[in-house]
Amino acid sequence: MRESGMGSGELLTKNSVMIKKIICIILLTLIFIKCIAPNIKELYIGVSEPFKPFEKVYYAQCDYESDHDPLAFNILEGATGIVQIRQCRVDDYNQRTGSNYTLYDMFDPVISKKVYMYFAMLHHWSDIEGVAKDWNGSGPMTIEYWEQIKKRL
Repeated sequence: MRESGMGSGELLTKNSVMIKKIICIILLTLIFIKCIAPNIKELYIGVSEPFKPFEKVYYAQCDYESDHDPLAFNILEGATGIVQIRQCRVDDYNQRTGSNYTLYDMFDPVISKKVYMYFAMLHHWSDIEGVAKDWNGSGPMTIEYWEQIKKRL
């Protein structure tokens, strides 16, 4: 007394057809995915440039102070090197950092830039005017100095 009207042989045949269809769909799906998926086994790591907020003002001051001459020397002020560093600035830097640089060391543009950037970094990254003015000193000449630096930025 079968209510469905199907024999067991017919049921197995329909189940096996259904299983074959499912397997075909799965295989076709996997083949399709393989076809569209790239077969690249490489990893790319992007390198970004470091943020150097004071580079432009540094080069502008090098231009104004010494015309980019690392051997520049101002006899009247005793200022030395590419950004014209004076002894009081070297002493301040040495006291703050524990270094032992001399005024003569400021003829080395790498050391001179290190000292300059130390003092520049005491400012907010967006305050290039403050960096330039503080490097120059204080007083009414600082305003004219800033105008000269702005022209070179």
